[in-house]
Amino acid sequence: YNIGVRLIEDFLARSNVGRCNDFRETADVISKLAFKMYLGIQPVVSNWSAAGDEFSLLIENNPLTDFVELPPGHSQLNFSNILCGVLKAALEMVQMEVDVRFVQDTLKGDNITEIRLKFVKRLEDAVPVGED
Repeated sequence: YNIGVRLIEDFLARSNVGRCNDFRETADVISKLAFKMYLGIQPVVSNWSAAGDEFSLLIENNPLTDFVELPPGHSQLNFSNILCGVLKAALEMVQMEVDVRFVQDTLKGDNITEIRLKFVKRLEDAVPVGED
C-alpha cells in the first residue's frame, strides 16, 4: 500500500498524464503506461463488466514470479499480492476507491495471471483538519 502511495506521485510527474475521465480510461493508463513504466510489461485489459465498473488485467509473463516456486503447503499464497496493494493505494491517491484481487496466478498452475479491479466509489478531496 505504501509503495502505491509514493509511486503515484512519481508516475504523475514522469508521465504527464492528466485526470482520467472514466474507469475505462484509467484502465488504459494503468495497462499501457504504469505497468510498462515500472515493470516493463503491458497487461491486457479484458473482461469488462456490463456496468463498466469492473475489469481484469491479464498478465502473461509476471516479472515478479521469475525464479519463484511456492513452497509445499503454501499453495494459497498470493506471492505477487504487492501489485494489488500498489494499485489500490495509487488509485486512492487519485480519489478512486477500488477493490483489487487476484483471480488467477501462474504460480498456482493457471495459464495466466489475472488481477480483477472493481470501482467502488469516487473519493472526495479531504483537507486535513487545521489545513485550510
